[in-house]
This record gives sequence, C-alpha cells and structure tokens, in this order.
Amino acid sequence: MDQHGSKGPGSSEGARRATGDDPGMVGKGKQRFSARWKVETVLRLLRGEDLELVSRELNVTAARLSKWREQFLTSGRAAMKKRPQDGRDLEIARLQQKLGEVTMDNELLQQKIERLENGLPLPPRRPRR
Repeated sequence: MDQHGSKGPGSSEGARRATGDDPGMVGKGKQRFSARWKVETVLRLLRGEDLELVSRELNVTAARLSKWREQFLTSGRAAMKKRPQDGRDLEIARLQQKLGEVTMDNELLQQKIERLENGLPLPPRRPRR
C-alpha cells in the first residue's frame, strides 16, 4: 500500500503479485484497469494530488488520467441532474405502456377493417397465451 492506502500499479514493488500483474489490472494483453482502481485514482486527483506525480507513480499517462477524471465528473453531474422517481413517474410509465398496447390494438383493428372492406380474407388467428 502507498501513502494513500491504495494498491495501484506502481505503488510499490511489494504490492505486485508473484505473477508480475498489478493489483489494479484486469485481464491480459492491453492495459486494463478495474473500475474500483480507476475511481480510487481519480479521487486522488480530485483531492489535489498532482496529475504528473500520480501519472509517474502509477505508470499511467496523464492523458488517460485526465480522461478518467472528466468521465467521472460528467457522470457525477448527470447523476445530480436526475430527480428521484416518485409515484407519478411510475404511473406515467404504466400509462405509457398501456397507451402503446391500445395503439397497437387500434392499428390491428384498422387493418382488419380495411381487409374486410376490400373483401380480402383475414389472416389466421394466433392462439393467445
């Protein structure tokens, strides 16, 4: 662990596994990091740690760290804009679903009427479940 209590890549040689993998890494091949590790790293930046120092310490480019920070902040702003759902929202969703069902039934009835008016046979009915 480093001075910030995280076990990120590059934090110390002792934190590395015997396989050589970094604790924050996921999978093999391309460098991929766990979401938890990214959040911990971004929080370090938001607490005021220098971007370049964190970048060197963790062996992650400053551009990648900046991208993670922007994604984190954008998601946070979006979450703050949402208002909690209440009973009205649930009722609206139920009514929208019902409206869709009624609209579909209405369209099917209109098609049947047109077929009957034009003397065409109705398609075979499918059994209801």
